[in-house]
Amino acid sequence: MTKRFFDACASGAGLLVLSPVLLLIAILIRLDSRGPVFFRQERVGQFGRVFRIHKFRTMVVDAERRGMQITVGADPRVTRVGTFLRRYKLDELPQLIDVVLGRMSLVGPRPEVPRYVACYPRDVKDLVLSVRPGITDRASIEFKDENEILGRAADPHRAYVEEVLPIKLGYYVAYVKNRSLFGDIGIIFSTLLAIVR
Repeated sequence: MTKRFFDACASGAGLLVLSPVLLLIAILIRLDSRGPVFFRQERVGQFGRVFRIHKFRTMVVDAERRGMQITVGADPRVTRVGTFLRRYKLDELPQLIDVVLGRMSLVGPRPEVPRYVACYPRDVKDLVLSVRPGITDRASIEFKDENEILGRAADPHRAYVEEVLPIKLGYYVAYVKNRSLFGDIGIIFSTLLAIVR
C-alpha cells in the first residue's frame, strides 16, 4: 500500500464520516461572525509549488491586514467559535480536501507561507519540499501550543524565525529521512492522543 493510496482512501473516508460535523462547524462559523466558512491562504507545497490551503475560518475576515501571519497568544482577531476550533484543531479538518486533491498528505512537514519558507537554509529547503506537506507531524504535536509560546515573546516574529522554526525544521528533516507508512500511522494516533489530552 503506497502512501498516496493510503492518504486518498483515509482522507476520502474521513470527509465522508465527518461530513455531519463539518456541516455543523460551517453553520456555527456563519452564525458567529461575518465572512466565508473557509480560510484560504497561500502555502508552499511539494517542489515549491504554491497552493491555497483549506481551513475553517477562525478569525475575523480581514485578519491578515490587522496583524501577523502567525497567531500570538490571546489574539483578538480570533472569533468565539474560532477559539474552540483552534483548541481542538478542528479548523484543520478541511485540509482533508487538500489531501484528496493530492496537494497534501495526512502526515508530513507542515506547509508554511512563502515568507517563512524563504528563511529555510537552502539544503534543508530542498529536502523538506521534496515531499508533500502534511496535516500533522511531530512538530505539530510538540508545538500544539505555539501561539501561547509566541505570546510570551517580546518580538513574536523574530522568536518564530530564530527559535521555533529551526526546531520545526529539525523535525521536518528527520521525518523526510525516516518516513514510512507505519511511522505515519503512529504520528496520526499520537496527534489524536495529544488533542484528547
